[in-house]
Amino acid sequence: MSRLSYEEARRTLTSARKAGAGVPAYLRWVNRPLGGQAAILAASWGWTPNGVTALSAALGAFGLGILVIITESWAPPVAALLLLAGYILDSADGQLARIQGRGGPAGEWLDHVVDGVRAPLVHIAIAVALVRADAPAWLVVVAALFSVLVSGWFLSQLLAEKLLPKAPPRSDDARRSAIESFMKQPQDPSTTYLVLALFPLALPFAVAYTALFAWHVLIFAASLRRKFAQLRTL
Repeated sequence: MSRLSYEEARRTLTSARKAGAGVPAYLRWVNRPLGGQAAILAASWGWTPNGVTALSAALGAFGLGILVIITESWAPPVAALLLLAGYILDSADGQLARIQGRGGPAGEWLDHVVDGVRAPLVHIAIAVALVRADAPAWLVVVAALFSVLVSGWFLSQLLAEKLLPKAPPRSDDARRSAIESFMKQPQDPSTTYLVLALFPLALPFAVAYTALFAWHVLIFAASLRRKFAQLRTL
């Protein structure tokens, strides 16, 4: 793949940008724009989408390794920053594929595999860090259950996309779309990473992490009920 100039890559991405309706606020207004800038740079350097996916996975793995191995108070915030950086690249690989016109099933599969592994691993790493920090046993159990929940949610979303017919495009209601983006923010991975940065503050972290888990339980239960009802009508 020949390199594109920065301006060529920027113009191509602008014409192929995804709509943001219904997307969590951080992903919509922070992560995707930053991922777009990373994709433009990657196109101008001649990188491939799979290479960006691999770098995203490596940053996440490095961050989780720091969280598990190092017990110093700086480790969780650094791990959170590395996970956020990997999340930017997780948005960049798809945008790079659109710039280069080389998207396909293999790249999409690889991206989903990385996401499917990273999501539960974050909470498994948090559980290990909690054990090493002599945290209460109930909080370790919350982290373990969180890993199961996000794994089940990820599988549920993928299967629903396969089994349910594609929904018709929604009318563009900017106000409703913005409200929905903020309402969905707690379930965005960035929220978990930002809560992780509180890890050195034992009580604020425990409260925020447990509240986030409770939110996920409620939303996941509602999502399962809705999707099961939709599938029963087919």
